[in-house]
Amino acid sequence: MTYTAICNTEAVSEGGMGLFQAGRKSVLLVWPKGGELKAYRGRCPHADMPLSEATFDGKTVTCPHHQWGFDSDSGKCVTHLVRNVLHAYPLRVEGDEIQVDVGPVKPARASA
Repeated sequence: MTYTAICNTEAVSEGGMGLFQAGRKSVLLVWPKGGELKAYRGRCPHADMPLSEATFDGKTVTCPHHQWGFDSDSGKCVTHLVRNVLHAYPLRVEGDEIQVDVGPVKPARASA
């Protein structure tokens, strides 16, 4: 596994969420209330839309595009009877860094 530093441990607190970049890939970090920090692909599995404007109530991540909700512990959809799940990434904390294995990281595209 190849882990990439995503952010400092102070960037996300319990009950919070943040969207970060690892090269061209977006990473959604969520810390469910009473649970463990999780890392997911930063795009909704329903319509492949970015979760940059998603909301989080400490338990459910809600996509702003069609209001689909996903359980932050498991990534499973909780608002529709479908098999859509948030794509989980392996996560670890090293010192004061949150690191995630998103697979091969390509550099972000340069601005035109």
